[in-house]
Amino acid sequence: MKHIAFSGRLVILGFGSIGQGVLPLILRHIDMPRERIHIITAEPRGREIAAEHGVRMTLAPLTRDNYRDLLLPELGAGDFLLNLSVDVSSVALIELCRGIGALYLDTCIEPWAGGYTDPSLTPSQRSNYALRESAIAFRGQPGPTAVLTHGANPGLVSHLLKEAMLILARDTGVQTDVPAGREAWALLAERLGIKAIHIAERDTQTANRPKQPGEFVNTWSIDGFVGEGCQPAELGWGTHEKALPADARRHDFGCDAAVYLLRPGASTRVRTWTPLAGPLHGFLITHNESISIADYFTVSENGAPRYRPTVHYAYHPCDDAVLSIHELAGRNWTMQPSQRLMMDEITHGIDELGVLLMGHARGAYWYGSRLSIEQARSLVPHNNATSLQVTAAVLAGMVWAIRHPDAGAVEADDLDHAEIMEVCRPYLGEVTGAYTDWTPLAGRGRLFPEDVDAEDPWQFRNVRVG
Repeated sequence: MKHIAFSGRLVILGFGSIGQGVLPLILRHIDMPRERIHIITAEPRGREIAAEHGVRMTLAPLTRDNYRDLLLPELGAGDFLLNLSVDVSSVALIELCRGIGALYLDTCIEPWAGGYTDPSLTPSQRSNYALRESAIAFRGQPGPTAVLTHGANPGLVSHLLKEAMLILARDTGVQTDVPAGREAWALLAERLGIKAIHIAERDTQTANRPKQPGEFVNTWSIDGFVGEGCQPAELGWGTHEKALPADARRHDFGCDAAVYLLRPGASTRVRTWTPLAGPLHGFLITHNESISIADYFTVSENGAPRYRPTVHYAYHPCDDAVLSIHELAGRNWTMQPSQRLMMDEITHGIDELGVLLMGHARGAYWYGSRLSIEQARSLVPHNNATSLQVTAAVLAGMVWAIRHPDAGAVEADDLDHAEIMEVCRPYLGEVTGAYTDWTPLAGRGRLFPEDVDAEDPWQFRNVRVG
């Protein structure tokens, strides 16, 4: 099925696991000649895949000094820049596309190389909050569509959240039409009584080749994972929270919807729940959706937030990635000399990715995608379960941008969730939901006394580990 025809040129910047996985989806669902696709990447990975699909590939790392010279001959009005790179400033690319009238999509807001860990910057300045503020400065200005941060998460999870809210409203007897616009969605979240939202993910994919000492292993971009894992832990901060953690700080600029902790996300653990895994400890890795969702679902009154949920990622990656993070921390956050992206060697496992809505009348409700490695391989080549949840959402974001070419800068929360899910759903495996009576107080104090807030289970104080 061709979702849309595209007459322009497409530049895919970066060709790691997501670039390699999305290329067959683009060719399958967007009607355009493959001769008009050009891959520009810093590394030779994926060269054989580009050749298999008859797509031109150029090896050329982009820097502050050369990115305009490399991209301007390849892009013009009506063309599309799909940014799947690392260490290239997203804001610089958005500005370039706005100047020439080209469409744009990325999966996260990236700084130039070193920006995640630059010691000359304060933790606030090197946060995802700061990166997001620099990108959404374009929002509301006329110009070609730039879809910001639209992969699985951030991206897909914002649309799963809206579906989950409508199901929760139905199941709790809250009468509502599908909300039209940000204010209506925020009011619905308030009516439902949602106190906290986790992007709760458990990846159980395993390989026939175990992690070796001195090796970082993961099922998706290692550079991307380590970069965001070394940033400060960040979360949208809800109005139900009674007190900031001692190591939490607010930003002195922007929307003020989030806080950050004075420690890396890859060393910060939180209690969460998914249907198959049950209770688990995940990493509070900084992600754009933690901030954008909290901002989007804020209800203001007299210039102050009356309602806002606490929102954050709660991620248990594949077991080899957990071992890799443990080793990385022991190396004082210096990358291991060897890296391996798990793909063909994966033998079994699933990625269970969804949103966990907590504090409402039914307690907690998880809703999301449950995709196995076998399903992923049968659906699209060059993907595993984790990458396909990302690449399907990249495809959907591209289709939306081509259909709506003059929307300016938009985030996932701004898009029509039904339109996106129509494109994504065939590639998400089982999309399902489950209620649970789990709370982060379950089993607490059984072995040792714990300082918890027994009156409100959904305080971040109870969710955080240690």
